Amino acid sequence: MKRRAFLTTVRRYVATTVGLDLAGFRPTVRVSGSLLIPMDDVQTDHLKAYGVTYRVVQAGIKAEWLLNYRGGSFLLPDGAAIRRDAALAGVSVEPVDDARVMAIRGEIEASNMDAVPLEKAPKVAVYVPPNAPPWDDAVTMALQYAGVPFDKVWDFEVLGGKLSGYDWLHLHHEDFTGQYSKFYLIYAGASWLAEMVRFNSDAAKRLGTGTVPELKKTVARAIREYVGNGGFLFAMCTATETIDLALAAEHVDIAAAFADGTPMDPRADEKLDWSKALAFAGAHLEPNPQIASFSDIDGHQVNAPARRQPLGAYKLFNFSAKIDPVPTILVQNHRQVIPDFYGLTTSFLRSRLKPSDVVLADEEGAPWVKYINGNHGKGTWTFFGGHDPEDQQHQIGDPPTDLSLHPHSPGYRLILNNVLYPAAKKRELKT
Repeated sequence: MKRRAFLTTVRRYVATTVGLDLAGFRPTVRVSGSLLIPMDDVQTDHLKAYGVTYRVVQAGIKAEWLLNYRGGSFLLPDGAAIRRDAALAGVSVEPVDDARVMAIRGEIEASNMDAVPLEKAPKVAVYVPPNAPPWDDAVTMALQYAGVPFDKVWDFEVLGGKLSGYDWLHLHHEDFTGQYSKFYLIYAGASWLAEMVRFNSDAAKRLGTGTVPELKKTVARAIREYVGNGGFLFAMCTATETIDLALAAEHVDIAAAFADGTPMDPRADEKLDWSKALAFAGAHLEPNPQIASFSDIDGHQVNAPARRQPLGAYKLFNFSAKIDPVPTILVQNHRQVIPDFYGLTTSFLRSRLKPSDVVLADEEGAPWVKYINGNHGKGTWTFFGGHDPEDQQHQIGDPPTDLSLHPHSPGYRLILNNVLYPAAKKRELKT
């Protein structure tokens, strides 16, 4: 990419997302040397550092992710436009000459580190209904704060084949079983819930599936196909558990009749086909429509008081950067132990994981894990339990988290690791 094109990209980003006057911006770029974006404790804004790196890659300029080096730092070419973008974002950069770069590469080669080229900025989509739900989404907030562009998609776009135009898809709150997360147990009569039911029912009719549970199953299958064709899926909270329940129940009605509390088919568990699911197997569905739980996949059961488990802390695993680059990328952080946080689905029981799942983080000694990854077909999925890494018990109606107060959030860093992961160049593993 020519320098002029990169400067145009930065101008456009700053003008549209920061709103600053660019009259003094000039196309002067120093081409020698490099810029290190440190990701250890010296970094002034860990989250916006991902945005700076994303925009460099988006402009077609070479960058590298230095796995396990100073918290997973980034190495960029030096230049006035890049320095300016980092300064506007409040991101720390360190100029490094060629001798220092050679020393860093020597250190990387001799230890559990690696340098991964970043070659293509992923096109990002967030699955969210067009009518605003009464809650926020940690991933949307992370993308907006970091300055990473994204599009919103929902059932019409998914079933219209639009996912093929995106490299990365995020799911968060959607209940793919079609039970509206059993919100009717607590929020019966709420105008937003009535609107949610009306909106989804109308979509089911317009898309020809008849019922909302059938609509969500159809959407879940389309998302699985997207992953199989090479897409990157990142899911949090309710979506992690319910998309797999919907996939396993392709030919089973597992949605309790929320209007009259009709119990579920007692043999529904036996009819589930877990070979269709991405991450889980052998789970037991929640048969009681009066308990706000989906299954026994979640170890914390936040809305089942008799089963609810207290929060602890989860620890990121340490992987070999040269042998296991994918999980290494996904756990890059300046903290290894991170306080846990609730969600409608907070964690995943070990006994419900498929053998092929890779556990990225767990709570030591607990029967559950927090963060998992795996492959499906040509693509990859990652599931992260919980709702908001900086709000342990976020409730419907609570104000969204102000990320300017949490620029060093290790939990939000895990989200942004996933956003940037598709940019990493795929290569043969070292042996």
